[in-house]
Amino acid sequence: MMEPLAFGLLSVFAGAVAAVSGFGIGSLLTPFLLLSFPAAEAVAIVAVPHAVATTVRFWRLRADIDMPTFRQFGIASAVGGLAGASLQPALGSEALTVVLAVLLLAAGGSELLRRPVPLPPTPFWRLLGGTLSGVFGGLVGNQGGLRAAALLGFQLQTRALVATATASALLVDAARVPIYLVARGSVIAATVPIWAAGTVGVVVGTFLGVPLLGRVPPQLYRQLVGGLLVLLGISLAFAALVP
Repeated sequence: MMEPLAFGLLSVFAGAVAAVSGFGIGSLLTPFLLLSFPAAEAVAIVAVPHAVATTVRFWRLRADIDMPTFRQFGIASAVGGLAGASLQPALGSEALTVVLAVLLLAAGGSELLRRPVPLPPTPFWRLLGGTLSGVFGGLVGNQGGLRAAALLGFQLQTRALVATATASALLVDAARVPIYLVARGSVIAATVPIWAAGTVGVVVGTFLGVPLLGRVPPQLYRQLVGGLLVLLGISLAFAALVP
């Protein structure tokens, strides 16, 4: 009983973080399950609460989606993420993870130092940014952080950034969850107490986190997300370099 309880409590925090930043559920919950499950099984289990939380967050923020950005960046990011995930067994490497960790550190650090790098909000840059962040995120197995880092460059308003990132993530969940149910259905069926506790936790966290979006000043918000990106970059580098 302790493992589902601990997972559920961590999930509340993860759901709140994702509601504020647009990413974090997989980054926080997967390492916890890796203590007890192989990587493929941990990812499949986390996919269930991730999909539920993303759906709830999407519904609450649907009116704030920046549609031009979603149609170009978001869809390209989702397609690129699925492509990168399918190529991960062949092309994924520790060296690539370190490179992407450095990119996250650079993106997050620029926000913390208030020296962001703006991207032109044109179809070309949206498509390019979405595709590259999706492919590389899929290869490393952490799409949300790279998606948020790229979206910061388009200078979206707080709620629009999270809503657009969430809509993009929902496309990925809609494609991958059925695959996990087929490929890892026995594992998911055997771990109902864990992912059920996680699902309740992320939903509670989502309802706690979404109201904060309207209360955090834009500049402080960008620094908050920048700090989360730095932490994510450090964790990726640590996981890649430490045996």
